[in-house]
Amino acid sequence: MSTEDKANEVSAGDRDRHSATPPTDPGTQDPASGAGGTITLFFIIGLVASLVLGWVIFPQLLYSKKEQPVDFNHALHNELVEDSCESCHFFREDGTFSGVPKLAQCIDCHEEVNGEDPEEEKFVTQYVAKGREVPWLVYARQPDCVFFSHIAHVKMGEMDCVTCHGHIGESESLKVYEENRITGYSRDIWGKNIAGIKWNSWDRMKMDDCADCHKKNNVNLNSVQTHRGGCFVCHH
Repeated sequence: MSTEDKANEVSAGDRDRHSATPPTDPGTQDPASGAGGTITLFFIIGLVASLVLGWVIFPQLLYSKKEQPVDFNHALHNELVEDSCESCHFFREDGTFSGVPKLAQCIDCHEEVNGEDPEEEKFVTQYVAKGREVPWLVYARQPDCVFFSHIAHVKMGEMDCVTCHGHIGESESLKVYEENRITGYSRDIWGKNIAGIKWNSWDRMKMDDCADCHKKNNVNLNSVQTHRGGCFVCHH
């Protein structure tokens, strides 16, 4: 067989092999590749759904919103008193803090209805006239096992009330109280941001915030803990 005949035979064999192999459609996708794309899509959808559930929906469900029994205008009262916050939130002679004002502190000015504010009328008729204490919802109430000394911070540490409580003294109305359905404590303790981010010193009242403030102000915790019982200084 000549060289030319051998070349023709090889060419014919190549044509037979190509004709036996079905052509590949460019529009046809590999099943494995399609399954991988579907899995990736469902993963992304699941991730987004989890973030929305955990960061948006869950916090809304975790906290119940409650209105205060009576609205209160801090700005108006601050204009009428002499000692600002301490006119109502004062220290007793023994150094203890009075906390939320009692009815006895309000009766002198609110024995009768002042003005036409419906909240004022509600306060006088439902509480003052009946001698009932107002069941205020305390935004800053800490767990029962936590002790906080106001006199150590306000008097000895010369801290401003705004540092922990914000500009509530300038408010004309009380904000909605958000209560954790599980713990029963105010959302002001944990903070509004679910990620724990805060922009102001009064955005939350967790132990980490106390520790950061003590560190920033060079509070000597070692001497306090040595002489007063370590962790039991704040936790009873």
